[in-house]
Amino acid sequence: MKAFWQKLTQAVPSAFLAALLLGAAFCLFVTWDQSHWWSKKEDYSFGWLVPLFVIYVVHERWPAIKAGLVSCAAAGSPRAGGLHLWAYRLGVTGFLLFGALFFLLGAFYRAGAGPSYPGTLAITMGTVGLLFGLLLTNAPESPSPVKSSLPGDARVQLVALFIFPVMIWFVSAPMVSVIENQLSLFLLHKVVSVVSFVFDMLGMPVEQEGNVLVLPTGRVGVAEACSGIRSLTACLFAGSFLAAVFLDRLWKKITLVALSMLFAFFTNLIRSLFLTAYAYNYGPEAIEGTVHDAAGYAVLGLTVIGLLCLLPLFSLKLATDSDLYPDTESSES
Repeated sequence: MKAFWQKLTQAVPSAFLAALLLGAAFCLFVTWDQSHWWSKKEDYSFGWLVPLFVIYVVHERWPAIKAGLVSCAAAGSPRAGGLHLWAYRLGVTGFLLFGALFFLLGAFYRAGAGPSYPGTLAITMGTVGLLFGLLLTNAPESPSPVKSSLPGDARVQLVALFIFPVMIWFVSAPMVSVIENQLSLFLLHKVVSVVSFVFDMLGMPVEQEGNVLVLPTGRVGVAEACSGIRSLTACLFAGSFLAAVFLDRLWKKITLVALSMLFAFFTNLIRSLFLTAYAYNYGPEAIEGTVHDAAGYAVLGLTVIGLLCLLPLFSLKLATDSDLYPDTESSES
């Protein structure tokens, strides 16, 4: 253990190591707070995987993190200058001040009222701000830095490696009930409207009464659980993890995360069409229990498979003329 600790302190500067350990302590607190909702709400049961995936991503990126630390401490390391420097200082100050404020508000709220949506969200927001602030503040200094833009700052590039391990806690934290209810109702209305439209186009009479579909075999109530909010949050988590592990460009990561949400909506729509068709033929009672649950899990599986199939597309490179005709360039020279 002593040898491991000595090796770790040699690879990581003490100040940055202290920031990592303090950040890990904050993450443990967030895990304890959010675990209440992971065990109580099926929509967020995937949260149990978040700490494990965070550890995996940090471990997978550890060589890049050590290289970033060396780049920060090297002579000639790029640092934000001019207006970029002011933006950097403003960002660090904002992360630390607002992070501490929200974390304390959430902690006091939880101590007084117990587990609650606002308290968990405030603790999560505070932890995210504090983590970014601590990592930026304790990044190694360079003996002779050179001015650069803010994105080119070696400290920013180092902390960018922690975007997934820090921001993923937002996905596993339940949204404030008002926002979640409004989003769920919006998705629910869209699902019911599309299902009703599709069945009318197919010549199968379906009458819509709010969130209830009146079929010839009976009435089918589309509950909020069928709105797709559960698959949306779970697929957002899966898409974020796959983007963090397999993709290297920011635009690719954002695109995959956006596609994960679109996939979640469309696969849930297919699920709703299937269940409605099943109830149309066999009655509303036939979709209860196993059929309903199996269709729900199939949505998550299809979305993850679809995202995995998309990953090779992000690795494709368009061939140039020199790639297609390598002898042409050599003959011209």
